[in-house]
Amino acid sequence: MAGRKNIYYWKSDRAFASENTRSTAGSSLPEITIQVRDYLNRHFRNGLINIEPANGQGNHITFTAHYPDGDYFVRLENGPEGDNYMAVESKVMEMVRQQGIPCPLIYLTDVSRTVVPFAIQVMDCVDSSDLNVVDKRGELDLLAVAGTIGRYVALWQSIQPGKYGLFNPDVLHSVGRLEGYHDAYEQYFFLNWDVHLEYLRASGFISAYKVAELKELVNGFRPLLQLDTGCLVHKDLALWNILGNDNQITAVIDWDDAVSGDPTDDLSLLGCFHSGDVVLSAIAGYQRVKALPPDFEQRFWLHLLRNIIFKSVIRVKGNYFEKSDKFFLNNPKHKGLKQFTLDRIDSACEGLRGDKSIDTL
Repeated sequence: MAGRKNIYYWKSDRAFASENTRSTAGSSLPEITIQVRDYLNRHFRNGLINIEPANGQGNHITFTAHYPDGDYFVRLENGPEGDNYMAVESKVMEMVRQQGIPCPLIYLTDVSRTVVPFAIQVMDCVDSSDLNVVDKRGELDLLAVAGTIGRYVALWQSIQPGKYGLFNPDVLHSVGRLEGYHDAYEQYFFLNWDVHLEYLRASGFISAYKVAELKELVNGFRPLLQLDTGCLVHKDLALWNILGNDNQITAVIDWDDAVSGDPTDDLSLLGCFHSGDVVLSAIAGYQRVKALPPDFEQRFWLHLLRNIIFKSVIRVKGNYFEKSDKFFLNNPKHKGLKQFTLDRIDSACEGLRGDKSIDTL
């Protein structure tokens, strides 16, 4: 199975980036449905009623399995890389639940592909909308929820895996612990940095002058990347990966990009999508649990820039800027996703130079 040692972020760096892992990869959906049904009947002998596609918007094929005692959520990973990170994700979710953070309980994870030609995961089915849907309905108390998000970020940072970056499934399998691939955090932070910038330049998204500016600016802040230890980072912290209602979180989901990294990283990810008041509310929630790390604001801007660059790669590769208004990333509060993305790159640069504060995001 392929590992993720050379991956900064799966969607931007996977070998078959043009492949949609939610497609059926040579098998029809009815055929996959039969395979999933037979697999569940083999592993859970308590009366499967039926299964139906869950039509998730993430990276996986998803189903809802109906049993007499309730519903369960089933995810499949069938990309050509044979990725086995689901095993890591399940371990992460177990540890997050132990911190008192709402997270679906995992009942089964099988990445062997020996019985079925895909990795499969079975978990609790949480009966809540994702908060992006709630927000677009105009029903979300975003500032209140942001405070809770910040508190949860601080709580899951008590999980401190070994090394840095994406986790090595082989280490998890052999000794049962989370350990990143990289000995130094700086190695992970700059992994594929030049590749990402060159892709954005070649695609015409940013200019060669901008690339040179970004490289010079970030190089000046390398001392901030000398961490003594890493902490758990969700790495895809966004409203569509949080379930709940107008003012309550019922589950934090989609931990399949989790890494060992910097304590400002997840907070900076919120800055990729939200205004300064939302980010400040999350920071206040964080501070109710633990103090901010040293050099917080500079590290925040540095990670905001790194995150918005890899997200730009994903958006350009996926033609996100051409999507309809119904696309989950499009927000009527913003002046178009492309311009919003470019503006966030500029904001991160201004923040690093000391010319912008978080409240003005």
